[in-house]
Amino acid sequence: MIIAIDGPAASGKGTLAKRVAVHYGLPHLDTGLLYRAVGRDALARGIALDNAEAAAEVASALEIATLDDPALRTAGAGEAASQVARHPAVRTALLAYQRSFAHGELGAVLDGRDIGTVICPDADAKLFVTATPEVRAMRRFLELAGRGVAISEAAVLEDIRARDERDSTRGAAPLVQAPDAVLLDTSNLSIDAAFRAALDLIEAAMSRAGRAG
Repeated sequence: MIIAIDGPAASGKGTLAKRVAVHYGLPHLDTGLLYRAVGRDALARGIALDNAEAAAEVASALEIATLDDPALRTAGAGEAASQVARHPAVRTALLAYQRSFAHGELGAVLDGRDIGTVICPDADAKLFVTATPEVRAMRRFLELAGRGVAISEAAVLEDIRARDERDSTRGAAPLVQAPDAVLLDTSNLSIDAAFRAALDLIEAAMSRAGRAG
């Protein structure tokens, strides 16, 4: 069972993916962490984020065990991820690992921006999770404020919009809803309500595929 959950920053896709994975007893991969880690490692080595060749070398040498680094959850790491993710060579370097993870013995739940379109076009269920930029900015602002990060909600909204623009217009695997993905707008939904809606959509997709869970 492979479940692909895509969507823009702060849409709630990561939280949903974790809960969906627990519900079905499946491994979970937040693919955004891979790109955050590449950005982190590139900066640590003094590599410019627009250096595609060097960034790809960093991606090829990525230590998966470091994905639990708390530094990857910072706003700066997200910005760096958005920049290195534009490079086709970086995406190619990370492709095999993501597909291998998805096609393990049990399957998996993966969330990101190109899971249903590039990484797992054969996924059994595909969701595209979104929310308005304003709602997403408020969520991210509250998350950062809870960690003691001093930043204004207006600045977060500006960053959200800039990342949306980069992610949706990049030449390599842009953020786009797969033709067979189901849209889930979480703007007016609580986490619990969004989770219930996600399960309903996944179960419907599984039924259509003859794989009711």
